[in-house]
Amino acid sequence: MGEPSDPQHQQSFFKKHWEGFTEFWGDRFSFLENYGRFLRRAKPIPSWSDSDVQEFIASDPIHGPSLKTAREAVNFGLTGSVIGAVSTAGVAWKYSRSLHGAGLSFLAGGVFGWTFGHEIGNHWLQLYRLDTMAAQVKFIEWWEKKCGE
Repeated sequence: MGEPSDPQHQQSFFKKHWEGFTEFWGDRFSFLENYGRFLRRAKPIPSWSDSDVQEFIASDPIHGPSLKTAREAVNFGLTGSVIGAVSTAGVAWKYSRSLHGAGLSFLAGGVFGWTFGHEIGNHWLQLYRLDTMAAQVKFIEWWEKKCGE
């Protein structure tokens, strides 16, 4: 018993490593637990409109400004996405005249542009000083209460 060739010993070896693996990635993605109670619901949360968000921003002096700033940062991402997609697809088309290459460049440029644009927005609007995740969670909690869920 306890020999390395023992199947029970091997199972505990793999189980131990699997638990270490899941703990490692669980720590890195722990922020997803904030949204877990909203995502794993029997009945989905009703959709909200821009006016509902504006109402929350006006009603919550602590989390409202953070949510407003986070929503403004999206425009940086969208602008970066458009610039990245069009410029990389244009260069790919100019030099290769390959439709599938230009299409893939368009998609990749859009993703890269969104990433860079979002980073620029984070620094421009100083989102690193705000707890935008808490503001989003507070908005969803507020929305649940307003809808009577």
